[in-house]
Amino acid sequence: MKIAEIISFLESKAHPSLQESYDNAGLITGDPDWECTGIICSLDAIEDVVKEAVEKKCNLIVSHHPIIFGGLKKINGKNYVEKTVIRAIKNDIAIYAIHTNLDNVIDGVNGRMAQLLGLQNISILSPKQNTLKKLFTFVPVDKAEQVRNAIFSAGGGNIGNYSECSFNAEGQGTFKAGRETDPYVGDIGKLHTENELKIEVILPSYLESRIVGALKAAHPYEEVAFDLVDLSNMNLSTGSGVIGELAVPVEGKNFLARLKDIFRLEVVRHTSLSEKPVKKVAVCGGAGSFLISKALASGADAYVTADIKYHEFFDANGGMLIADIGHYESEQFTISLLQEILVQKFPTFAVLKTEVETNPVRYFK
Repeated sequence: MKIAEIISFLESKAHPSLQESYDNAGLITGDPDWECTGIICSLDAIEDVVKEAVEKKCNLIVSHHPIIFGGLKKINGKNYVEKTVIRAIKNDIAIYAIHTNLDNVIDGVNGRMAQLLGLQNISILSPKQNTLKKLFTFVPVDKAEQVRNAIFSAGGGNIGNYSECSFNAEGQGTFKAGRETDPYVGDIGKLHTENELKIEVILPSYLESRIVGALKAAHPYEEVAFDLVDLSNMNLSTGSGVIGELAVPVEGKNFLARLKDIFRLEVVRHTSLSEKPVKKVAVCGGAGSFLISKALASGADAYVTADIKYHEFFDANGGMLIADIGHYESEQFTISLLQEILVQKFPTFAVLKTEVETNPVRYFK
């Protein structure tokens, strides 16, 4: 199996177009046409993980964090980034990063955090805008089901937890076939009127080419009439953070104890506790201070994230509990998530979890 096949599958789960503008998700080193000898899943692709890949004869590292965020002007081994890149290239190790695009899907990093906490009724905390389109097409009535199914199979027609969503309106289409055509219905040179269905479906922008290709392949007409319109609707399945509810409300101190147990924490930085029980919980793996106002506005009783600065704790304004559990700690289970995603698709292939502890932060007790 080629590395390109693995990348294609990962990108069907969390497309690179969903990453933030500052990010560098994608294939960082290596050739997609290489035959894959094995995969190591990690949070960080540092030099020791590359050494591990070499030792275990795995030539693909799938990491959450990209080893390179900006451009490298020199590659001479003066820092950990350059050392990692040099070792990967010398040993033909491919590094693929799936970062904020995996953060921005509901069953990604934040979804896993919510799952571990036992949250119910999960939804995106800050849905993305301008990532949806609407497709309109016109199909003979007898082929409408065939075309709809093709669009659905290619990824169109999903709204939240609902799939195969479409609107259909019957009407009449007219056309006159010109010379050198082979019309599905009607005669060359004569105006034809056909009973047709207008089919409307919503689709994610990044699937446009695939869905249009499926539409054209399934449609009986030589010339397929369709329109694509950009939507400003929120995409309820993609965006930053997630929010959900605990099955049973708990006291603030008990909630913090639960965090320590689930995320294997030595310490939790948090705002003052109040008598208000914790029921509604927002989470964001990694640096999540940018979502404090969103969490407050959503009515969250607690917000679990990392990398909160001193003054940002004040932004809770007494309205909710902010719990900073650490960057690595909040995202550590992404390694298992990546392995599960890959094993589900490639059950007979070697997909390993790194044994390297990549967390650079230590706590003095």
